[in-house]
Amino acid sequence: MTVPGGNETAADTAAAKNSRGPLATVLTANAVSITGNSLTLIGVPWFALDTTGSPGKAGFVAFCAALPVLLSTLAGGPLIDRLGRRRVSIASDLVCGLALATIPLLHRLGVLEFWMLCALMAVTGLCHAPGEMARHVLVPDLAQRAGTALPRVASLYDAVARGARMAGAALAGLLVAFLGADTVLFLDAATFGLSALLVTAGLRGVPAAEPMRDGPRLSPARYRADLREGYAYLFRARLMLGIMVMVMVTNGLSQSWSSVLLPVHAREELGGPAAQGLLVSVFAGCALAGALLYGAVGARLPRRAVFAAGFLVGGAPPYVVAALTDTTAPLLVTLAAAGLGVGVLNPILTTVMYEQVPEALRSRVMGASTAGVLLTTPLGGLAAGFLVERVGLTPTLLGIGALYFLTTLAPLVFPAWREMDATPPAGIPDGGPAAHDPAAHDPAGSGPVGGSGPVGGSGSVSSSGPSTPAPVRGPGGTRPRR
Repeated sequence: MTVPGGNETAADTAAAKNSRGPLATVLTANAVSITGNSLTLIGVPWFALDTTGSPGKAGFVAFCAALPVLLSTLAGGPLIDRLGRRRVSIASDLVCGLALATIPLLHRLGVLEFWMLCALMAVTGLCHAPGEMARHVLVPDLAQRAGTALPRVASLYDAVARGARMAGAALAGLLVAFLGADTVLFLDAATFGLSALLVTAGLRGVPAAEPMRDGPRLSPARYRADLREGYAYLFRARLMLGIMVMVMVTNGLSQSWSSVLLPVHAREELGGPAAQGLLVSVFAGCALAGALLYGAVGARLPRRAVFAAGFLVGGAPPYVVAALTDTTAPLLVTLAAAGLGVGVLNPILTTVMYEQVPEALRSRVMGASTAGVLLTTPLGGLAAGFLVERVGLTPTLLGIGALYFLTTLAPLVFPAWREMDATPPAGIPDGGPAAHDPAAHDPAGSGPVGGSGPVGGSGSVSSSGPSTPAPVRGPGGTRPRR
């Protein structure tokens, strides 16, 4: 299998050494995009609540946005390599920006129907995940070009995402409160356009960002073989399978929080979108601090213990406190602590994935893992909206919190998680990318933790998480943008 873009010559390698421009471009484009994510995270649920008045319909909008993310990550990995990571990122941003701008435009013209809102959100879900994945899989190559250790760059990547989410959430809460949710969607569309411009200019001539030129031609049979290769590599590893299942569950629960539970709680108990923006901003700021702290000292700490503690602190407590209080202060303190815990998750998962997965397989393996961790996200908002309308907000919060707690016990219960502390394979100098044979049986990595709830990530595994796991796109995949 040929590395996308072909092999660099010795002269190219020498010229590229210690070149930090492409890495700075990806970090900046992600910061812009994730700032827009935060606008969407708050603007779309409030737009749906304002225009329909129904938590159930708001949950259905979240379902329509999340289901296409899953579909695109299931099948998009081979296409990213063949079309080129730079091209996929640019096209993804442009389509998503156009779709988001269309929503408030149709609303102001008085012709927006509920089905149109659902369809346009489905377009953004279908197109944004491949773009985020395309940028995410470039990180090891760009770290190598910059001469920076991979764990440090992985933490920086997540820290930038957390900082952008913090600033975007605070801004979004104020903008929704004073200018309206439709204005926020226009601004979100503009962030997609700016991200596309940055990638267009900043990744030109980066070999790993260009299409695979000398591999076998992509045919239906070759495409199916590429997909099988990614999924087979992922499912051979017990640890990575365990991570994927765990984050798959928590991403669905996190989606219920961000798309329905927190907006409804803010509307009914906390005074509106400004309070929601404050809560999300504090959470993201503390997650940023957690990511930076892990980047500074995390290499000396046992990964499994830190990962388990971060998930236990960042998972169930916000749901329980929201169920038991009708004021902002207790939830603010809880989300601050949760953010510190969540901040360590993505750097750990990202480092594990980059250590284990060969560069030539990275898009396919990350696509498979991201699809896995996003499997439940379409149901998170849909189920939460249904439960809130049937049994009420407080029982829903307590029930989901209990399920979250049980899920996050997995690293402490199952022996396979001990592999998280295993010594990295040979060929990874100073945390650099692994130089494995594509057929090796090393564990394949999960994407970042996804979602935007108490355990949220950049994108990733999402997810667009994802997380995540993403993740935690996000925590994990990247989390896909929602």
